[in-house]
Amino acid sequence: MEQPNLSYIHSMSGGDTAFEQKLIAIIKNEFPEEKATYYENFNAGNFKMTADNVHKLKHKISILGLEKSYDIAVAFENNLLDGNTDLSDAFESILNNITNYLTTL
Repeated sequence: MEQPNLSYIHSMSGGDTAFEQKLIAIIKNEFPEEKATYYENFNAGNFKMTADNVHKLKHKISILGLEKSYDIAVAFENNLLDGNTDLSDAFESILNNITNYLTTL
């Protein structure tokens, strides 16, 4: 599985470490809440809201340099809108991967 990284954040910052730290702090703050909301909606079977949650989370997936995972998130979001949960295990692996990474920052 691909590993999260800060390459995109570094490229956006132009070397401004204060900006980088602020963006990382925002991600570390928002991600757990968005992840929890995702699980609440998914477990309740509210797939329209779950798709909205995936939509928000996929931006963080992209910012953390996870290109293949982003593609999975896009497909999963579309599937959820059709009531299809086939990619849920793959998406949950992505969430766990990010969770583990953020604890190292």
